[in-house]
Amino acid sequence: MENVLLEKQGHVSIITINRPKALNALATEVLKDLEAVVKTVEADKDTYVAVITGAGDKSFVAGADIVEMKDKDVAQAKEYSAYGNQIFRAIEQLHCPVIAAVNGFALGGGCELSLSCDIRIASENAVFGQPEVGLGITPGFGGTQRLARTVGVGFAKEMIYTARNIKADKALAIGLVNKVVPQEELMPTVLKMANGIAKNAPIAVAQSKKAINNGLQLDIDGGVAEEVKDFAECFNTEDQKYGMECFVNRVKEKEFKNK
Repeated sequence: MENVLLEKQGHVSIITINRPKALNALATEVLKDLEAVVKTVEADKDTYVAVITGAGDKSFVAGADIVEMKDKDVAQAKEYSAYGNQIFRAIEQLHCPVIAAVNGFALGGGCELSLSCDIRIASENAVFGQPEVGLGITPGFGGTQRLARTVGVGFAKEMIYTARNIKADKALAIGLVNKVVPQEELMPTVLKMANGIAKNAPIAVAQSKKAINNGLQLDIDGGVAEEVKDFAECFNTEDQKYGMECFVNRVKEKEFKNK
């Protein structure tokens, strides 16, 4: 697939949206390729962390393809929004953590794609925005839902209602990104974090992700019940026994088996 590339480095899968001349805009053909790649990563239990980025140094994803979208009718628009949301939800629910390496523009669907990831690290030239209302539409790939859950209702409404972009430093200040680094340090920083995560027990990391994501949809009692269940299930793994034995015996260098 030319539109979305997949590279494996150890236990880390790197997904690259590959339309740099179009600023990696999410045309339907790109979404189809992204869907296929996400399914491949989900099926690969040897992937402990996934990274999503955009080709080139100007853009992560500069949004949807407006030329393709402008003539859709209501039924077609509903189908298009549902399809994008389906793919982004699959990213959000991947068995492993997903880190967005945001290199440049993350606008509209690009901002929404980054929000479907667990962690966002941005280059200093990154720009985030939800410009949809300036085009006569609402965000359609989860922006009205995930942005408020990430930065709070006030900042989310400001970004969406004004359609104004924000730079990387502002994104960091409001909690939209975890870290901002110089452009040349972006992928090394992301891969260092990814490999650090991959050294921990993969099942325990996956269970933690599930507990956090599911718990956010519940009240505190339901969330605690989810945590208790996920915590207990770890005790049915070889990695739990191995990890605790290493702790007791003061073994610092561990190699979990994902079992």
